[in-house]
Amino acid sequence: MSGTPGVTVLVGLAVPALTAAAGPASPADLVAARTQMAFSLGWHIVLACLGVGMPALLLFTEWRALRTGDDDHLRLVRRWAKAVGVLFAVGAVSGTILSFEMGLLWPGLMGVYGEVIGLPFALEGNAFFLEAIFIGVYLYGWGRLSPRLHLLSGVPVLVAGVASAFFVVTANAWMNQPVGFTLEGGRIRDVDPWRAMMNPATPPQTLHMIVAAFMVTGFAVASVYAVALLRGRRDRYHRLGFAIPFALGAVFAPIQIVAGDYAARFLAEYQPVKLAAMEGLFQTRSHAPLSLGGIESGGALHYAVEIPSGLSLLVGDSPGTVVRGLDVVPAADRPPVNPVHLAFDAMVGIGFFLLLLSVWFAVAWWRRRDLPRSPWFLRLAALSGVAAVVAVEAGWIVTEVGRQPWVVYGRLRTADAVNPVPGLWAGFAAVLLVYAVLTVATVYVLRRMARDSGAPETAGKGVHAPQEPEEPAQGATPVAGDRG
Repeated sequence: MSGTPGVTVLVGLAVPALTAAAGPASPADLVAARTQMAFSLGWHIVLACLGVGMPALLLFTEWRALRTGDDDHLRLVRRWAKAVGVLFAVGAVSGTILSFEMGLLWPGLMGVYGEVIGLPFALEGNAFFLEAIFIGVYLYGWGRLSPRLHLLSGVPVLVAGVASAFFVVTANAWMNQPVGFTLEGGRIRDVDPWRAMMNPATPPQTLHMIVAAFMVTGFAVASVYAVALLRGRRDRYHRLGFAIPFALGAVFAPIQIVAGDYAARFLAEYQPVKLAAMEGLFQTRSHAPLSLGGIESGGALHYAVEIPSGLSLLVGDSPGTVVRGLDVVPAADRPPVNPVHLAFDAMVGIGFFLLLLSVWFAVAWWRRRDLPRSPWFLRLAALSGVAAVVAVEAGWIVTEVGRQPWVVYGRLRTADAVNPVPGLWAGFAAVLLVYAVLTVATVYVLRRMARDSGAPETAGKGVHAPQEPEEPAQGATPVAGDRG
């Protein structure tokens, strides 16, 4: 659901002359460009996560329907498939907007470095088109392909979705670790696009983002059914609708903790200034504390809860590990501490909240093959979807704001990359209007789909009959009685 970012390079290369012709952008226009990009990315990233994770839910649930002949699994996969079709269409629109924004708002970046990072965008475009083709086959193939062939038609959707996310994140990783070129006299030479794509930041960033996408999908979908369960809809259909996606999120929650630790250790070596901002560490030192909460003021972190030597232990497995602070660079090269530090704390805190909720679910399922009985579990699960989305948004704040003032780390400042043409606030206002319409339309369509119970399934047609099955009645067999 990433749109067609391959257009970005073409747009960016078409407008590099604007920088030299118009001079530097005003501070207000720089803020407008950054705000527009942040808003667009923050809106699109939710759909991108669902684009990665929803095909996995579809494939697993359809496989269960084929294996057991179970109508409840079929009802879920048919309903989710319709939602995927809507979200894919909307995601294509928001992804295309992002593509043009990269070139139109940041010609100083794309005009100079477009040939270096063009490869992942081109590959992402191919992955997107493959995903679009097979989503069409999958949605249209209900009742027209054999059950096994229909299931297999969904595999390229999953593969292409993960590949699309991988390629796009490699481009962002390059902005954090720019390699694969030499810069001589202001000109790019000796371009190695494969080395640029597989830069040192690619493994930790792509792993962290793809795992987050599966978590967002699992907890977001499960939270919808958690609300239904709290409202008394305890039939097997709704219990399955909760258990399957929540299990997906629960499986990836501990993996994300490990991936996050891997990413933090990477930053300690390759982007120590970003890590220092994340932890509010101003002075290079050994026995560096791990700071929870707190507000930066006057060049110091106040009101934080400190775990002695915690940061040194995390990045170097020893209390004596020296951790570089913000003092290693001039003040003009430091990111703003408060948004980076607070966003990092929010991301980590939510990650551990989701991990504990997952452990609660796993223990109950292991003991009774059923959901936890406490209503507090469902109340917290109903919040898990929003929490997972907030964690992803906070993670991107850490990634992007933590790199400031650089758009290409150590090479190109954000202020030097922005489009110098005045009036960028007008463009931001237009984008806000477009996204408002998209949001209202998407919510309206999804709510209508949720209320539409569909026509009853015709007996004897099998699990791939083209009719939409009837919504199950309340009081049906609980999920613990699932066959197979």
